[in-house]
Amino acid sequence: MKMSVVGTGYVGLVAGACFSDSGNDVCCVDVDENKIKRLTQGEIPIYEPGLSEIVERNAKAGRLHFTTNLEDAIKHGRLIFIAVGTPESPDGSADLSAILNVAKTIGKNMDGYRVIVMKSTVPVGTHKKVMAAIAANTDQPFDYVSNPEFMKEGAAIEDFTRPDRVVIGTTNPAAADIMRELYAPFMRRDERIYVMDPASAEMTKYAANAMLATRISFMNEVACLCEEFGADVESVRRGVGSDSRIGSAFLYAGIGYGGSCFPKDVSAFVSMGKDLDLATPIVAAAQEVNKRQRERFAQRIIDRFGDDCGKTTLAVWGLAFKAKTDDIRESPAIEGIKMFLNKDMKVRAHDPEAMQVSANELGTDVVMCKEEYDTLDGADALVIFTDWPKFRTPDFDTIGEKLSQRLIFDGRNLYDPSMMATRGFEYVCIGRPTIAPR
Repeated sequence: MKMSVVGTGYVGLVAGACFSDSGNDVCCVDVDENKIKRLTQGEIPIYEPGLSEIVERNAKAGRLHFTTNLEDAIKHGRLIFIAVGTPESPDGSADLSAILNVAKTIGKNMDGYRVIVMKSTVPVGTHKKVMAAIAANTDQPFDYVSNPEFMKEGAAIEDFTRPDRVVIGTTNPAAADIMRELYAPFMRRDERIYVMDPASAEMTKYAANAMLATRISFMNEVACLCEEFGADVESVRRGVGSDSRIGSAFLYAGIGYGGSCFPKDVSAFVSMGKDLDLATPIVAAAQEVNKRQRERFAQRIIDRFGDDCGKTTLAVWGLAFKAKTDDIRESPAIEGIKMFLNKDMKVRAHDPEAMQVSANELGTDVVMCKEEYDTLDGADALVIFTDWPKFRTPDFDTIGEKLSQRLIFDGRNLYDPSMMATRGFEYVCIGRPTIAPR
């Protein structure tokens, strides 16, 4: 099947690569000439496990192409996926300007029937605006499909090729059949395709992310209470998560969610309610709790050193908002480091993938270290922001020897508190009593 993907960001590139890997002829288009040049040369602008291999394989096979010519891409594909950004506006709403510009261009350059598929996350009701923008610029027939993505950064290939579900929002059964055919290679064991109207499909995406964000924020509120009462949030999580009505997913206490999806989508959810003069207090509270949780962890570290902040050096492990990605958008680590710098604390940091983009954001005030143990040189404490696998089983002897004091602040609850006490560390984590060394 010939198809085009407009936008080679995280969603568009993964979708285009995976669709080409299932035998489709895919043309990916982007206005960023440098990005397209890099992709044409085999360079992947984002870090996502497994993505570079799929892009390389299908580019060599001639099934995956990259261009900056949107008009040519529109003529190439029977299906045209829109996967451009919808950044957060100052008022929290989603900025649809890029979406609508693409829709107008599609309308002007269609030379026959097309299925226009919205892969970007857009506010409920956007389908009407996009369809109107296309129809105002063409006499050609087309169908519109809302097809929200549900990929997790760091596991996007697995999520795309083995999806929990595929949501198809359309009122035309024929368009739904085309989408079923497209997703058939990823549905070998059982079909998990849900067809509904476009508005319901748009709402499904926001409702899912708002629910997951709420669970995270709920557990972080529980963690704050656990710290005050001396309870262990991990024990509480296991007890609560064993309830079949609740389950254990997204009940881990930590330093809050980040990235490109949850913060933006939660803000848009709240904004949609405000536009209708309809309060959304549960989701708004989840948003506020998340903001407070990030600041609270960093402030605990600042308070620990007090008047000595200006004499303190911190070793930081992890800069990306989560493991297996180089994405620092809304990263608790970046926000925390900025708070440390405002208190004149020195920071030495390491991340397996996100150091270059973090250096661009933080400047020369932070020393970026090639290896995680290099951050410990001259440091007074270790701060863990991201749960990269290699941070889970470190050499504690080396950590203890290099730090000026055996002090670890763990924002991901990676280690067993009693084990840390036995190793002689003061261990400060989330939702559990601070452990003193034995």
